Amino acid sequence: MERRDRSLKGLNELIHLDSLDSDERAQGLVRWVDKYLTKHTISEFDLELSDLKKLSELFYKNIMFLKDHKENTRQELIETKKLKSFASNS
Repeated sequence: MERRDRSLKGLNELIHLDSLDSDERAQGLVRWVDKYLTKHTISEFDLELSDLKKLSELFYKNIMFLKDHKENTRQELIETKKLKSFASNS
């Protein structure tokens, strides 16, 4: 029962993270992985089939989100470096 409760709590937290803005979501996902996947594997989640489908969809969606977020952050860093370089040369 404890494993099921932990699994449902993890799924609900992941659902909540999905509703946050980009920066909070990215940071929240890192904390979520640390909390739920560092000491345990995803195969230890004890969920019903419908909940497993939700978890699977959220995993895929969040992987794509993190890839996009990483690229956007990289582009922002490049622009910041350009502005810093321009400002120091003026």
